[in-house]
Amino acid sequence: MSGHSKWATTKHKKAAIDAKRGKLFAKLIKNIEVAARTGGGDPMGNPTLFDAIQKAKKNSVPADNIDRAVKRGSGAEAGGADWLAITYEAYGPGGVAVLIECLTDNRNRSASEVRIAVTRAGGTMADVGSVQRLFTRKGVIQVAKAPGVTELELIEATLEADPESIDDEGDYYAIVCQPNSLVEVRQAVQAAGLDYDSAEIQFVPSFTSPLTDLETARKLYRILDALDDIDDVQNVYSNEDLAPEIQELLEQED
Repeated sequence: MSGHSKWATTKHKKAAIDAKRGKLFAKLIKNIEVAARTGGGDPMGNPTLFDAIQKAKKNSVPADNIDRAVKRGSGAEAGGADWLAITYEAYGPGGVAVLIECLTDNRNRSASEVRIAVTRAGGTMADVGSVQRLFTRKGVIQVAKAPGVTELELIEATLEADPESIDDEGDYYAIVCQPNSLVEVRQAVQAAGLDYDSAEIQFVPSFTSPLTDLETARKLYRILDALDDIDDVQNVYSNEDLAPEIQELLEQED
């Protein structure tokens, strides 16, 4: 219960937003630690770390937190965890494929929490490889829409880097490329004087599963929200294609 007064309701909403922000910060810090451990603590010589730091800055992670994460990951400062990368696979309601990437220091805890989140709302865990084959690893650079930032400008800026597509995703443009072209495309965006929100390797579905039933969509998003709330979960990818009228109804419920 959020209480009956306006103040209590506002306080409850702020606490929920702060909790979400705290979880996001923790995930971004993990990415920085892992990138620094894998490729060293110099962002200029470690493109993965460079992009992890950029994404953290774009999400307002304090500079001190970023610096300490780099030092922990590179070994310059004690306290870094030995994060283990694990991918879980599942099917949600309506046969939607769900791919779950975790960074954890406790495999058993992650497996248990992911399984509960998936099965409680009607999903099922899948055999290794059965879901991942439905996705393809791609480089994705997100560029926020802003005055002067157009699809044509992005095409011209990145043409020589040979991106596969530039997709209008509502609030931002997604420049999609092969994973080994990610740095080149990102640098082309920077060279054109354009800002970008993130540049990272993501799993993009090879095809989508239409969702035209409201209750099925509700169940799926209960699973996705529950997974997102798990500290060990870094990324969740799914291949649902919501019918516009279903998306509108879900947004009205939020």
